[in-house]
Amino acid sequence: MDGVKAPQSSAELLPPLVHSFIRQEYSKVDPALPAMLVVLTEVGAAECWHKKSTFKSHLMEVYKILKIWGADDALARCGLMHSAYSNSFVNLAIFKPDVERSRVAALIGPEAEQLTHRFCVVPRQHLIQVDLLDQLPMGTADLSVPAGGLTVRHIRTGEPLHVDLFELGQFLVLTMADFAEQLFGWQDSMFGNTDGALRLEGA
Repeated sequence: MDGVKAPQSSAELLPPLVHSFIRQEYSKVDPALPAMLVVLTEVGAAECWHKKSTFKSHLMEVYKILKIWGADDALARCGLMHSAYSNSFVNLAIFKPDVERSRVAALIGPEAEQLTHRFCVVPRQHLIQVDLLDQLPMGTADLSVPAGGLTVRHIRTGEPLHVDLFELGQFLVLTMADFAEQLFGWQDSMFGNTDGALRLEGA
């Protein structure tokens, strides 16, 4: 009919980045992404269960969230590998940090690998929950962090690790994406997360 606009296609309605994810046109998102996903399959990430899906699926969904939030490649690629060396939450090492860091660096880039390794060796539960969230009055955004950052302990060696404010911000964004992908519905019920404090005090 004259004067009636045709319905818009999904390509017109969605941001190009989101449309590329839906169509699985991953090379448009990051030219290196298809090769990264192949390696994740080769090392068995698609054969490990993680909460509600495979480990590979979880890693990819965290990557998607970060990219859609506008994260740069280093942070997003870290999201794709964020538990690859295992960490303080999960023991799902698909790469050995003592011998395979160079392989991961060649795959995702040195900056992303360095961030990934750091993310895997900080005591994330203590850092995020005790050092940060427990200091935040509920219902406010009034969080004060020392200008010099925080010092935590390496989860394997016990050596002190300094986390500056920028890196702390990266870890917070990564953790938000990580939790957003997996903690909802029955997961919140299981962990007793009734007030949003994420204390993981349930079963």
